[in-house]
Amino acid sequence: MKTIERVSMSNGSREHVYAVIMAGGIGKKLWPLSRKKMPKQFVELLDDGTMVAKTVRRISGLVPEENIFIITSELGRALISASHGSFRSENIIVEPSSRNTAPCIALATAHIKKRDSDAVTIVLPSDHLVLDDQAFLNIVEAGIEVAREKQGLVTIGIKADRPETAYGYIQVDGQLPIPIAFSDGCDFMLFRVKAFAEKPDAATAQEFLESRDFYWNSGVFIWHIDAISREFERSMPDLYKDLLTIYESLGTESEQKVIEHVYSWIHSLSIDYGIMEKAETVFALTGEFGWTDLGCWDEVLNIAGSRSAGALPESRLVQIESENVFVKSTPGKMVCTIGIKDMIVVETDDALLVCAKGYSHRVGEVLDTLRREGLEEYL
Repeated sequence: MKTIERVSMSNGSREHVYAVIMAGGIGKKLWPLSRKKMPKQFVELLDDGTMVAKTVRRISGLVPEENIFIITSELGRALISASHGSFRSENIIVEPSSRNTAPCIALATAHIKKRDSDAVTIVLPSDHLVLDDQAFLNIVEAGIEVAREKQGLVTIGIKADRPETAYGYIQVDGQLPIPIAFSDGCDFMLFRVKAFAEKPDAATAQEFLESRDFYWNSGVFIWHIDAISREFERSMPDLYKDLLTIYESLGTESEQKVIEHVYSWIHSLSIDYGIMEKAETVFALTGEFGWTDLGCWDEVLNIAGSRSAGALPESRLVQIESENVFVKSTPGKMVCTIGIKDMIVVETDDALLVCAKGYSHRVGEVLDTLRREGLEEYL
């Protein structure tokens, strides 16, 4: 088997590396902390900074500050300016409306291509947790080298340790692993991707786990600007034409008008469906760096429990015969738990969630009920 020797990027090669942080979601399953007016990526879930700020900080260990972009909504731009004022305002890309990840990435691609025709782009969700930043940067740096050498699309797969139904999956070709050797002793494996699978039911997730050739889809992508442009042209030709239209308008007086006009008709579609499932050459780098998609309170409970028992640092908490309890409350409030276990308690100024472990995936049903009953102010 061929081995790819990874060497650290020079400052010169870093000049052509860009990061796009997607920060346009809402995070409905993390209600009541995550709201329409304050989505989860802009709140402190674990009291160590907002998710988007931590994502910026993490990737800045590899990507020059001036090459980091955040793509978000108009509300997101205001929240970034208010809470992360040091971030370059010219590097905030605003979508007129949410159209899922394929149009989002196409818009960001137009901006980056206008700036650098030899760019390698890292696409990152803003709301995922990484516990080992250095291991993450190692695998991303390897992905950059693969994207340059192979001229294909690269994604990062996470080894599945349970039959998870809340994640998408990547199926790899186990017959074609390519070892990647690191000077610091870290090793990852590079595979050809066979297929992408959406969130499965419990039985299918168990089959995926037992097959050992399915990995969780981290939602992190790496590619050369020419490679992703080529795939847009081949698999989503209408969106590619829109990308070119936006590209031509950037820097002109008509830029905003053109983007709004394009977004008035483009269809909502994920990058997985639109591009990754159809792409000719897709690689998956697999490794471990303490990744989780903080998509529901159970995920937060698991992470908080692995760090230390009890509540978050900002909460004043007294626990008596209580086990595996997560409490998120307003600052300064005393919270006492007696004789309970496997429980999630989240309090805001106007709402209170009390949820047994294993049920937080149903928080969306609460929002549906509030919407039906006309209680929009709580969404």
